Amino acid sequence: MAAAKKEAGAADADAMADTVAAAGSEAPAKAKAKAKAKAKPKAAAGKAAKPKTAKPKAAAGKAAKPKAAKPKASGASKGPGTLVIVESPAKAKTIEKYLGSHYQVLASMGHLIDLPKSRTGVDTEHDFEPEYLTIRGKAKLLKELQKAAKKAGKVLLASDPDREGEAISWHLRKALLDKEPGLDIHRIEFNEITPQAIRDAVKHPRDIEEQKVDAQKARRVLDRLVGYNLSPLLWKKVKNGLSAGRVQSVALRLICEREKEVESFLPEEYWTVEADFRRGRSTFRGELVQWAGGKPEFRSGTESAAAVAALEGTEATVRDVRQSERTVRPKPPFTTSKLQQAAANRLGFTSKKTMQVAQQLYEGVNVGSTRIGLITYMRTDSTRISSTALEEVRKLIGARWPAELPPEALVWTADGKAQDAHEAIRPTMIEYDPEKLKDHLTKDQLKLYAIIWERFVSSQMTNAKLRTTTMELGVAARDGSEGLFRVNASKMVEKGFYKAIKLLGSREEKETLLPDIPVGETVKVEKIHSEQHFTQGPARFTDASIIKALEEQGIGRPSTYAPIISVLLERYYVTRENRQLAPTTLGRMINEILVEYFPAVIDSGFTALMETRLDGVEEGSQEWVHVIRDFWGPFKKRVDEVMETLESFRGRLDEPTELVCEKCGSPMVKKLGRFGFFLACSGFPACRNTRSIPLAKCPRPDCSGEIVARRKLKGRGREFYGCSNYPECDFITYYKPTSSDCPKCGWFLVEKYDKKRGAWKACINPACDYLHSQDEEGEGEHEHARSRARGAPGDDSDD
Repeated sequence: MAAAKKEAGAADADAMADTVAAAGSEAPAKAKAKAKAKAKPKAAAGKAAKPKTAKPKAAAGKAAKPKAAKPKASGASKGPGTLVIVESPAKAKTIEKYLGSHYQVLASMGHLIDLPKSRTGVDTEHDFEPEYLTIRGKAKLLKELQKAAKKAGKVLLASDPDREGEAISWHLRKALLDKEPGLDIHRIEFNEITPQAIRDAVKHPRDIEEQKVDAQKARRVLDRLVGYNLSPLLWKKVKNGLSAGRVQSVALRLICEREKEVESFLPEEYWTVEADFRRGRSTFRGELVQWAGGKPEFRSGTESAAAVAALEGTEATVRDVRQSERTVRPKPPFTTSKLQQAAANRLGFTSKKTMQVAQQLYEGVNVGSTRIGLITYMRTDSTRISSTALEEVRKLIGARWPAELPPEALVWTADGKAQDAHEAIRPTMIEYDPEKLKDHLTKDQLKLYAIIWERFVSSQMTNAKLRTTTMELGVAARDGSEGLFRVNASKMVEKGFYKAIKLLGSREEKETLLPDIPVGETVKVEKIHSEQHFTQGPARFTDASIIKALEEQGIGRPSTYAPIISVLLERYYVTRENRQLAPTTLGRMINEILVEYFPAVIDSGFTALMETRLDGVEEGSQEWVHVIRDFWGPFKKRVDEVMETLESFRGRLDEPTELVCEKCGSPMVKKLGRFGFFLACSGFPACRNTRSIPLAKCPRPDCSGEIVARRKLKGRGREFYGCSNYPECDFITYYKPTSSDCPKCGWFLVEKYDKKRGAWKACINPACDYLHSQDEEGEGEHEHARSRARGAPGDDSDD
């Protein structure tokens, strides 16, 4: 049972992606108290109104009527008027300020009703009818909402504007009507949380879209059938607590296949030759692009050194100078996947962090005395922009950068696979530029808002123009060979949309200068030098690149990208190191089993086809039961066959060690747990001793401890490495120890990584100057490494 409960969380991740996991449940109580406080003065006012408000034209009773008629539009006079139910308390807090005293806004905290976690909850014998239950721990909240709805008389369901939100509203409506038949319940939808958008939504309520609910139901049932049939197979054949999901398994397959490409790639050595040229005070560098009548191909340092020796002490003559102009178009406003990719590449955010911060910006933040949602809905695959937003942004561009305002608004078309249900992600109020909000937002909120603002504004500006100058210089070597060097320089002729960009700036903005030298003139060759390189193989996936790959192949939807990555990390199928995703030993084993025995289920083409069919359910061209039935028969048959024939892999990941249990003296065994490998006593269950795997010896004098990986028990702190003798020894570092010791001082070396050098190592000893890397530079980086090695345990920043 416990294993089933654990599995449910991961198996359901794809379907539950849009549920807002906000903390706290005090909103209903606060709103209830507020409603009582407002109701009392009304009653008093009604009694006192008769003698005071009576006028010659009408009787006292009629004079009192206008006061009682104020909440008429909300449909009730016995309570707060109209109850609005949203998903999160933060959103409720923002919306309540917009609607006034005759509206009560409460939060459902995401889903209240769902499939049971302890069993499949799908009747496969009767049209796959799902069994819905109140989620454990949410019965009290549901009762409070039912009580508030009864008092209000009219209910507006305002969950998120997507399939998941539609399903939440559908379940809420059913639960409220079961308690109070005849309630006036409608659905409202808004793409941004601003006063005007909320008021417009309230004026135009609608019915719940059953097709959207069916699409969510189909996805939920499909994922439940896959997860709750494949996972028990893995429990029985591999180890308890594992999970397999319809979409997460495809993502795992992509990561494992990329890892095989990385491992099988054999880098080839090659060398390049460059020259430094001088004319007057100007110096510039060119690369040798032609040598001895052909393309230079130096496979060793010896070959390149021969060319360098032949070219030294020569002069170069300018053979050709040509210029070309290139137009750079602005990019469309962000979709969910593009926002996650940009945040990963520019800000170093994980996809999960990006969506958490975007949710905060969407639900509302305090800007001075005003609380407002700063961006539109952040789960979208559309680049469409409303006419009102276009007018506002063009007005701003015309005021700030009039020369960069196009004659007409630019129209961006969405990808053919896009549902185009919502606008692109954009600021709700364009006048709130990042500079105005820097005192009201957290550091992460400001960074994410800034790239959203920049991308949206720049998407409606003119093109940039880049001028490239190419110069070719001929050199005659001593041995009679001729070489040709090429120099490239670029200059931004028209900045265009780049005027609105700071954080999203590209290399194209950086100008390189080249002196104006006529053809035929001779320039001095100051130095010829060569540099070693290795061919680059395929790179491991990052959050940005795996999301791009999933999107391109039609796998998943905007709401599922972040949960897909999260569940793979949480299940220890994948690890993230230096922002790269690599499969673990367990992840490889799971993938091999699924690929061999269920190739169709975790095929990217099949998964993309299922997404298309789910879209068809929402559009009304497919029946959800037919979609599930077509899948279920062959799948169930295959699961039963594999359950009978697949050999057991249990215990294959266990490795004996030479370490001894300090409690009973039995040998320790290396085992794989939920958070990675650990050491466990082989005398289990008689001895239940476990400990972390030692990575290095503690370098502190007179300390016999070992450096082990640690993670804070509370919160989402990143992994760090500390002494096993804590708290007696407080040694700590955030850099992963290697198996190598420093040749100078004997302390251990740690892994470091940056884009320029790739992987390199540095001594953890702050008093040691030893550093080796892919080059011999970087003393400043070493100082940085040493300071971080002293890092405090409270540093939990999410990289």
